[in-house]
Amino acid sequence: MRFTYDMPLYRPPSEGDNLILQATLGCGHNTCAFCSMYRTKTYTVRPLDAVIADMEAAAAVWPDAHRVFLADGDALRLPASHLMALLEALAQRFPRLARVSCYATPGDILRKTEAELEALRAAKLSLLYLGVESGEAETLKRIAKGATPDSIARALTRAREAGMKVSATVILGLAGQGRWRAHAEATAALINKAPPTYLSTLQLHLDPLQKAPFLKRQEEDFAFQDDLGVLSELEVLLERLAPPTPVIFRSNHASNALALAGNLPKDGPRLLSQVRAAREGLAGLRPRWEGGLRPQWERRL
Repeated sequence: MRFTYDMPLYRPPSEGDNLILQATLGCGHNTCAFCSMYRTKTYTVRPLDAVIADMEAAAAVWPDAHRVFLADGDALRLPASHLMALLEALAQRFPRLARVSCYATPGDILRKTEAELEALRAAKLSLLYLGVESGEAETLKRIAKGATPDSIARALTRAREAGMKVSATVILGLAGQGRWRAHAEATAALINKAPPTYLSTLQLHLDPLQKAPFLKRQEEDFAFQDDLGVLSELEVLLERLAPPTPVIFRSNHASNALALAGNLPKDGPRLLSQVRAAREGLAGLRPRWEGGLRPQWERRL
């Protein structure tokens, strides 16, 4: 293609085969204590004509592209009118366009009216990637998420009511060894209250430069979870997850010690048995070399 990306560039694993366009640079929040993704960037809205020029360059070599991911960190922060202009330009240049997606924060969703979200959905912005991280208020405060359990639940509900799919992530190990149970139980309660379409677990991994800022916001005796501790969290989470509508569950990111896949609540018993088997016999755990993002403080098994 005839355009270059402003690096670093991040996208969800499921967007790897899709067209990526940078509507914004960086992350408008960019204070989450565990995240180092956009520390080298200042949040910037790229001019509409520059993004459209990228679309035209992409269409010249990939006219059949049918899925587009709008980068960087939270393109949904853009005003609805700006997003609509982008979506209309995409539809004009990609006749097979079926889906547009982007990262979003709870605040991004709640700043949009119901009518705005419905209009964006009608223009094919149909999938949002949202980091729930935790359903426990103290954990959210300590990671500087900028959201509460209530605001996250309201955001998930508003997106669902607008017809948008949400792919949500939670982070195992985020509350350390001291508050892991409260973290797992509250996270399950939040998901049961406001179920997303997809739910994935990640296992806490800190960039070396992010470790000190993260620990500064924690209790003095904060201790990281090892793989066995994370499996305990996952077990409690799955025990309590009982969403009123089906949720596609995945625990297969490279950071996870144990890869799982199923649909909740239907596959809950099977997923729990896999976790318990791993805890009892340490069977099925990924070795560190296989998962490039496996935590450096994990127990050597």
